Amino acid sequence: MTEDQQNRQQNAGYVLTLSCPDRPGIVHAVAGALLVAGCNITDSQQYGSEATGTFFMRVEVTTGASRADVHSALEPVTAAFGMQWSLNPAGRKVRTLLMASKSAHCLNDLLFLQRSGTLPIEIPAIVSNHQDLAGLAEFYGIPFHYIPVTADTKVRAEDQLRKIIAEEDIELTVLARYMQILSNELCTELTGKAINIHHSFLPSFKGAKPYHQAHARGVKLIGATAHYVTAALDEGPIIEQEVIRVDHRRTAEQFVQMGRDVEGRTLAQAVQWHAEHRVLLDGNRTVVFN
Repeated sequence: MTEDQQNRQQNAGYVLTLSCPDRPGIVHAVAGALLVAGCNITDSQQYGSEATGTFFMRVEVTTGASRADVHSALEPVTAAFGMQWSLNPAGRKVRTLLMASKSAHCLNDLLFLQRSGTLPIEIPAIVSNHQDLAGLAEFYGIPFHYIPVTADTKVRAEDQLRKIIAEEDIELTVLARYMQILSNELCTELTGKAINIHHSFLPSFKGAKPYHQAHARGVKLIGATAHYVTAALDEGPIIEQEVIRVDHRRTAEQFVQMGRDVEGRTLAQAVQWHAEHRVLLDGNRTVVFN
């Protein structure tokens, strides 16, 4: 092993996330196991949910030990406390599939932020049920998969989507204004691994042109919600939300543009937190360590 390889190994970083029934001694046991593995804790956050009786923890460490060695040191503790847990290399880019229909704003924001190094993701494919965004995908040099969806082809289309997810080793699917409802079966398969974005007017303004509807009603706040995908439409565990104030001087078209900006920022933030392993599921809620 070269000196450079040794230095990289000595500086290896990992992110440990875990959840388990809350009881005394968890932090002590986890810290002890990490010490045995030769880890130096550089950041640690924890939270105990009174509502569900669940303990959540996120720990960043540096170590000269291998991932397998750290994993082995933690296994007795995770078994003793009945933990759900994962150990991921810090900074590793999450393989992410982007899906969109005709609106480009969320897709373009994610592509730009990924290209600029802000988002720790890699994007091996873009899927759309329309061809409008093929040029944007070409500009960023990412393969574009056109999968039209109708009532008759929905099952076949979702099978094509599953094939892409498997072949590209996709870890996260992002619905960046993908205007098709996924089947209950696919939503279940993607539990905790798919993020959606929508405006925060729901359930008040459904259907076409929600921003125009909001403008007609004199709405004073515009917002967006990013959440995990579930079979319950637009009701999955919320990761991030943002609102901005508007007033009577704004036109309906300005509502639309401001709403797009909020949607893009909110979705990008949710994707970043997920990719950095900061989001843990607590039933229908999320715990976000930021």
